Amino acid sequence: MTDSEKLDLILSEMQDMKSEMQELKRRTTNIELHIENVTDKNIQLIAENFIELTNKLNQAIPAADKNLAYEVKVNYLVSEVDKLKREIAELKSKIA
Repeated sequence: MTDSEKLDLILSEMQDMKSEMQELKRRTTNIELHIENVTDKNIQLIAENFIELTNKLNQAIPAADKNLAYEVKVNYLVSEVDKLKREIAELKSKIA
């Protein structure tokens, strides 16, 4: 192989490498654009919806706390009514 052939071979390989690098550059640019236009936008939408869900949950929790407080009060009142019924029944039995 002569020096000229070797140089031609090297030049050919360099041209192949150059075209491959241009293809990589194009693909990298497409990936960057996709990340910027699609992925980032979707992440922002998810984050906004998560914040909205958190706000809704915070609004629902006080209502759940109130329901629990009302349940405790009702249970207390039921036990008091049962106690009063027993006392009335005792009083009726003493009178009779």
